[in-house]
Amino acid sequence: VVGPNGSGKTVLFRALLKLIKSHGLIYWAKHTKIGYVPQKLFIDNQFPVSVLDFFHFKTKSKQHITEALNSVGLAPHLETGFLSKKLGALSGGQLQRVLIAWSILNKPDILLFDEPTTPIDVGGEETIYNLLHKLQMNSHLAIILISHDLNIVYKYADKVLCLNKEKVCYGSPKEA
Repeated sequence: VVGPNGSGKTVLFRALLKLIKSHGLIYWAKHTKIGYVPQKLFIDNQFPVSVLDFFHFKTKSKQHITEALNSVGLAPHLETGFLSKKLGALSGGQLQRVLIAWSILNKPDILLFDEPTTPIDVGGEETIYNLLHKLQMNSHLAIILISHDLNIVYKYADKVLCLNKEKVCYGSPKEA
């Protein structure tokens, strides 16, 4: 999903997640599980929730947590006390990987990512997009991604939805 600021991309995601009312109807296939990673998550470095505490909101299974963290490349950090680190003490890239791992814990059918590289430096962006592509291929997930980076759209997207205040277009990256 691409478009200028204020075109409704994030509002579309909120409607898809049924976080806001919409004027139209949104139907998901029965029993569809959705994972979501927001554009920004502001966590103060004094916020008292650890990585493990955060995962325990969804599951108590250490195995599921380890599998999810492994799938986003954080397994090597587990031996260094990573799970006891406070969320606010993580780097932008680590926090984003934790959020992605959290979003795939329940093995969703579809993942919604609202500009997943916003808090990450330029060097880490490609790593995150490669990770998302790998997750998509290995887990056979559908991914809906909001991005302003047209190079990423051309590289990874099969279909593109363009939004602006006056027009909507949909098709392959070249068509849209």
